[in-house]
Amino acid sequence: MDVPVDLSQLRELEVGAGFRLADIDPNSTPGFTGADAKLEGQQLFSARDAEMADLQERMYARARAGLDDAPSLLVVLQGMDAAGKGGIVRHVFGSVDPQGLQIASFKAPTEEELQHDFLWRIRKQLPKPGRIGVFDRSHYEDVLVQRVHQYAPAEEIDRRYGAIVKFERELVDSGTRVLKFMLHIDRDEQAERMLERIDRPDKHWKYNPGDIDERARWDEYAEAYQIALERTSTPVAPWFVIPANKKWYARLAVKSIVQHELRRIDPQWPAASFDQETERQRLAQS
Repeated sequence: MDVPVDLSQLRELEVGAGFRLADIDPNSTPGFTGADAKLEGQQLFSARDAEMADLQERMYARARAGLDDAPSLLVVLQGMDAAGKGGIVRHVFGSVDPQGLQIASFKAPTEEELQHDFLWRIRKQLPKPGRIGVFDRSHYEDVLVQRVHQYAPAEEIDRRYGAIVKFERELVDSGTRVLKFMLHIDRDEQAERMLERIDRPDKHWKYNPGDIDERARWDEYAEAYQIALERTSTPVAPWFVIPANKKWYARLAVKSIVQHELRRIDPQWPAASFDQETERQRLAQS
């Protein structure tokens, strides 16, 4: 069985004209219906690990060979607290060689970071040629959290949308593909996941009491996401809103879209920089 990387239902998750976050059902599983949907999805998820690893290794090999055309891929993950971003990182990218993976997480800016433009700290974490970079939270915190809490003036928040679009356009022009995923859960699912963090000893480390305070601002965050998604989803750096109440589906959808992008990049193994026959003879004589 093949992962449905080209399913039209997945393409419908891309943010375009007329998009409304409120229209996306977090419980939905586009492309998968029926009693065996979860089992089928889990089987499909595992079926493509080898290809993901192969495509990523080809990218990395081109960079190690010093080729100027070695591409990179930036994957941006956003979502409400407990939306499953960490699970996406572990499960979707768990099959690839860690050497070719860069993971960054952006929390509240430090005093040093506050002395610079909001994109300063982001630029320092961009994936190098040949790598897949994953942002667990990102530069979008600066138009989400800062908008909700009014940490920056409204005119500055408004400026940042345009700055982000320009920044991502420059990334693509320089050889970095960009995919952005908003993991969309509802309030009831978030409550269940937070309760699990409170109750289970192996989940305590994930729990932050401040998340309850942020939860009280649910509607404000929904509005901030709606605006950010509308204003920063572009053909070269699209947003995908992933129904994420069902973790198996969210992971499969993200993996399918990432894999499709890697197929589009189509990295090829670098040609040998040495004479193979000469090296065979040298090896035989050694």
